[in-house]
Amino acid sequence: MPSETSGADLGRHLIRYSGHAPFSPEVVVRAAGTSVFTESGRELLDFTSGQMSAILGHSHPAIVSTVREQVAHLDHLHSGMLSRPVVELARRLAGTLPAPLEKALLLTTGAEANEAAVRMAKLVTGRHEIVSFARSWHGMTQAAANATYSAGRKGYGPAAPGNFALPVPDRYRPSVVGADGELDWRRQLDLGFEMIDAQSVGSLAACLVEPILSSGGVVELPPGYLAALADKCRERGMLLILDEAQTGLCRTGDWYAFEHEGVVPDILTLSKTLGAGLPLAAVLTSAEIEQRAHERGFLFFTTHVNDPLPAAVGNTVLDVLVRDRLDERARRLGAALREGLDKLAARHEVVGDVRGRGLLLGMELVGDQVLGEGGADRLGAAVTRRCFELGLHMNIVQLPGMGGIFRIAPPLTASDDEIARGVAVLDQALTDAAGAL
Repeated sequence: MPSETSGADLGRHLIRYSGHAPFSPEVVVRAAGTSVFTESGRELLDFTSGQMSAILGHSHPAIVSTVREQVAHLDHLHSGMLSRPVVELARRLAGTLPAPLEKALLLTTGAEANEAAVRMAKLVTGRHEIVSFARSWHGMTQAAANATYSAGRKGYGPAAPGNFALPVPDRYRPSVVGADGELDWRRQLDLGFEMIDAQSVGSLAACLVEPILSSGGVVELPPGYLAALADKCRERGMLLILDEAQTGLCRTGDWYAFEHEGVVPDILTLSKTLGAGLPLAAVLTSAEIEQRAHERGFLFFTTHVNDPLPAAVGNTVLDVLVRDRLDERARRLGAALREGLDKLAARHEVVGDVRGRGLLLGMELVGDQVLGEGGADRLGAAVTRRCFELGLHMNIVQLPGMGGIFRIAPPLTASDDEIARGVAVLDQALTDAAGAL
């Protein structure tokens, strides 16, 4: 009888939850810094920061110390009780944000935060229609899943009424172009809202978007787009909700990606990076919106709302980000990583585009042109496998037609040598995989 800890039996008793993507072929037993270590003794450089979350790397000493101390002192409370870590984290988050964002709700996951934000927007506006990008990913709970268009919509019955998709302003693969052949994002945005207005029953409540689409292919919004989108929302009395699960807290070189454009949302959601790998999320909004929601009986009472243990971790994350100036570090390391990826693009004809900001970068392969339909997906999977064999964990967008797009997001604490080593492994993997196919 085969061991249940061997090869194909690893997932014997596990429900497969990631579509057709398989589990990793090895069991991880330890993680530290930018590396994870398997049962077989292999070290893998982690260029995904866990689930795009561990911005301080794995097992950061300050996080370890906080968890040990806090769990022995105060870990979980009735959801109506307050603790000092919760009060302090809400205050400090408000201090990192521009006015009028000053009210915080602490939750566990990004889907939960988006769920609460959409629920609040519907209650405050008295409307129900939600707009999001056609390649969006906002989570797998009800309202978040209804606003998610990149995957997971088929086979689950009808979605909630009043959810509309907005075209993605993808400069590499533009759907609307001007006379110069470049993306005409203003015309695209106008056309998108013309379609939304035609379908709306007059109940537009909010627009929920990422400032840089991650699962949608690491698509950075063109300069000026976010401000124009905010104008569209104001014209219709909609709230603008920005999902900064992956872009928030220094990942892109700014504390928040929206700062790059000088646009302040009505509601901001944070998750992944806020807990640096532990389950912590937040919804932030203005005192005015919070007051209106409260007056109308806003209800989002969960088992782990405002829990003290993850809140203490969030405070430590802020401590380290400030102390180590990780926004500046993300800009510097991001520039070095971008330079390395640009050199790979010049050397490998299958690399079509490099994009992104700070330490959230995308690299798109163009295997279809060489290998036929689906070639980019096959090549992306092959490069990912070869990276794994060579000691680098990479992440491709696990969606049909997008499997040739890498999401590259090492921890902000990575060293210069680790960045260089990751690029070198990727270079070798591209050479080996392209040659094999």
